[in-house]
Amino acid sequence: MENKKTNLKNLLTIAGILVILNFAGYFFFKRFDLTADKRYTLSETSLNIIKEIKEPLYVDVFLEGNFPGEFKKLQTETQQLLEEFKAYNSNIIFQFVNPLEKEEDREKIMQQFYDRGLTPLNVTMNEKGKQTQEVVFPWAVVTYGNKSAKVPLLKNMMGASTAEKVVSSVQHLEYAFANGFNTVSKKREKKVAIIKGNGELQDVQIADFLKSVRENYYIGPFTLDSVAKDPNNTLIALKKYDLAIIAKPTEAFTDEEKEVLDQFIINGGKTLWLVDQVNMEMDSLMSTGENLAYPRDLNLNDMFFKYGIRIKPDLIKDFQASPISLATGQQGSATQYTQFPWLFAPAVYSESVHPIVSNLDALKFDFTNPIEVLKNDIKKTVLLKSSKYSKSVGTPVQVNLNMVSEKPDLKEFENKGNLPVAVLMEGKFHSVYQNRVLPFKETGFAPIGKENKMIVISDGDVIKNQLDKNFQPLELGFDKWTNNLYANKEFMMNCVNYLLDDNGLINIRSKEVDLPILDSAKVQENYTFSQIITVGVPIVILLVFGLVFTFLRKRKYSK
Repeated sequence: MENKKTNLKNLLTIAGILVILNFAGYFFFKRFDLTADKRYTLSETSLNIIKEIKEPLYVDVFLEGNFPGEFKKLQTETQQLLEEFKAYNSNIIFQFVNPLEKEEDREKIMQQFYDRGLTPLNVTMNEKGKQTQEVVFPWAVVTYGNKSAKVPLLKNMMGASTAEKVVSSVQHLEYAFANGFNTVSKKREKKVAIIKGNGELQDVQIADFLKSVRENYYIGPFTLDSVAKDPNNTLIALKKYDLAIIAKPTEAFTDEEKEVLDQFIINGGKTLWLVDQVNMEMDSLMSTGENLAYPRDLNLNDMFFKYGIRIKPDLIKDFQASPISLATGQQGSATQYTQFPWLFAPAVYSESVHPIVSNLDALKFDFTNPIEVLKNDIKKTVLLKSSKYSKSVGTPVQVNLNMVSEKPDLKEFENKGNLPVAVLMEGKFHSVYQNRVLPFKETGFAPIGKENKMIVISDGDVIKNQLDKNFQPLELGFDKWTNNLYANKEFMMNCVNYLLDDNGLINIRSKEVDLPILDSAKVQENYTFSQIITVGVPIVILLVFGLVFTFLRKRKYSK
């Protein structure tokens, strides 16, 4: 009888504690992340973004179906991250969908995905020596009201295994979804000006970049032609923009135009410069086979010098080169093409941990120039540089496609590389016209600016997309001649986001995740042993535990 009263008392005590905990949980919310890398701990930026979601936000994840273990891992990580988002805001509703569940609609569905830019991936599955091909859609679509955005779940990495791609992708999952949520839920506020009037790239040549920027920001062309007639009003109009992008100018800037851009910067306007100091085009070289590369005078040297850099009128040759495809003969009626490394097209990999370039794949540069970093009060961060086996070549110089057959001596490149090609500058810039006669009189001229940011890239082709046979723009970074997809688009968007980002979204990219993945080759080699370890051992442990528990229980109550 005494035991019954004690047991009842204990039961009521436990029930009371549970009621109190549930009641307290209604008012106090706390989740515990026990992973060593805190991969499920959402950043303050992510929490601020989802806090503003007041209506149902739907997430359709297309990682469902039969695919290799690496993608199962990506699926699991994606689900756990979305559950974390949902735990903080119940308006986030997600589901995993197999788009190819109905075999009869397979071709139609795949075409719809292609049309929306959701490119599928063909993967090979190996199971006990048997290979099968499966189609995977590593994408999610976020919908909020009448707006939707696509979220890439798998990062492109040339030459990397699927497992390596998955590890890299998991590191960027939070950023990918937070950026998608921000795109569909936040109203566009910042304004981006695409500077025109000095022979910059045409809209069709930067169409994919413009399309991507337009998802988050207002964007429009801004010509400097009006500077000649009314420089003051041109400057007033430009000050209404938050960022100016100068994409590969080919004609020299007048002093009046420079003063407009200079005062835009001094007054807090962000700038993204993509400047070629050498006149050399790959398109014309491919048609003629030989061209003279010579310095291009844009009348910007004094401006950049004042800000703290100098773009040298040299070309970079790099052993770490992107390939070009050249016709080498005929096979039947078809032209035979062969890929050769082209030393004037550096394949640039990021070594910096800065969020703009952290964990980026290779970028393709064409006829880029070295940037010299000068000493002044401006903080400078080298975002990208050529490989250690690269060197600077002075101009003018004759460039010939037959150079692909040359076998340069590696010793010629030793201790000459690591040349900066993209630099971030932050601080209070000094006007190039400080203590100088102004090209035009401006009542509000300021010699020293407020805190500001600027990125200079010594190659205009980084932002340039190719065109297909119908002269339609291809994805930025895709090389139709070699079928390689470079990370140019991700880099350019990161630059824009960093310069304009006022909520710290770009900083999520620096998150590091340590994701252990099984070696599939070793598992296949020791398949039976792996099954025993992963399946058999846990069952044996449970069985032993059950027998010991039963034995101890009988021993206790048999007395």
